[in-house]
Amino acid sequence: MTGPPVLFVPGFMQPAGAWAEVAERLDPPTTLLDHREHSFEGRIDEIAAAGSGALLVGYSLGGRLALRAALRDPDRYAGLVTVGVTAGIEDPVERSARAEADDRLASWIEAAPIEDIVAVWERQPLFADQSEALVEGQRPGRLAQDPVELARLLRTAGQGVLEPVWHELLTFRLPTLVIAGARDDGYVRAAKQIADTAPNAKAQIVENAGHAPQLQRPAEVAALIAAFRSALG
Repeated sequence: MTGPPVLFVPGFMQPAGAWAEVAERLDPPTTLLDHREHSFEGRIDEIAAAGSGALLVGYSLGGRLALRAALRDPDRYAGLVTVGVTAGIEDPVERSARAEADDRLASWIEAAPIEDIVAVWERQPLFADQSEALVEGQRPGRLAQDPVELARLLRTAGQGVLEPVWHELLTFRLPTLVIAGARDDGYVRAAKQIADTAPNAKAQIVENAGHAPQLQRPAEVAALIAAFRSALG
């Protein structure tokens, strides 16, 4: 049995098609969410509208959004899969510093040419293990973004501005699969912590991958999602 429909939620500076290599390996129905809203609440509403009865699958910022959409209305969804996600920055000092850094970045983004924004984004240490071909393949989708919309999204859905939700996971019973790439140390720890905290969650670590295992190892990530989906009935 295939299981419920799947709604794929893209990450920051990603088009809906960033999930295509995983989605094409799964049985239908699958939907790649093409966001029209660029704020936290706007995107949560879009997920709710498109995801009723679905398995939510989100990466990075998209995973943070999917997690919070599911926490807000767990009965609406069949399950949750996150990739490269944490449940928030618990230390208030660290979270405040991150919020200030994100706000400075947002101010630069809304005034800079998209070519400069993408060039800086691609050089992040988080993506250092990605091949040049993989980086180049993502570039057109990033260049198609609007800097003002990116800045708005960062200010409302960045890790510093969002309150941590670790305590909410203690009673969160929606079936949840938390995926991280083995080379993404911080998110491996977060994945295991989420799995240890939420009653119906489990973690899967993808070898030979960093922060974006769905791009580096799409067949393996698709297989994990397919098995999880099938178990949901």
